[in-house]
Amino acid sequence: MKSKNISFTYSEYGSLEELDPGDRELLLSACKAAENAYAPYSHFKVGAAVRLESGVVISGGNVENAAFPSGICAERNALANASSNHPGDKPVALAIAASTASGLTEDTVSPCGNCRQVIAEEEMRNGNKIRVILGSSKKVRVIESAGDLLPMQFNRNDLEVTLH
Repeated sequence: MKSKNISFTYSEYGSLEELDPGDRELLLSACKAAENAYAPYSHFKVGAAVRLESGVVISGGNVENAAFPSGICAERNALANASSNHPGDKPVALAIAASTASGLTEDTVSPCGNCRQVIAEEEMRNGNKIRVILGSSKKVRVIESAGDLLPMQFNRNDLEVTLH
């Protein structure tokens, strides 16, 4: 038997002001998207903003539904919008922020498993890394590749399907 280790490095900032202007703008777009989220059941509003290669920013909020789990996460909402309305314009960064009735969460919120898989697929599909920026009221974390959030991910290389 061999023991192996998986690890990654991320940057942590003490405030939004420490970020470069482009990352700060993207995170502020995610915060605005969280304000506009529809979360009448959980009251946990999440916003995401995607920067495309062209510089265009697309945002999305989570949308809950009484017929749980028919809602959609903010990250998938923003990425689907970007893919549908800007085909070929690759996502290069994704910012995520969450809020409750008390305001922006004190700790960063990381994407759920479904969203991690979707972000990882976008990286593979487009052949580029997507920086993930996680914001909160007390800190900001920047992860250089979404693939770091989902090591040993399932992807198209795992499929043994031959199309004719």
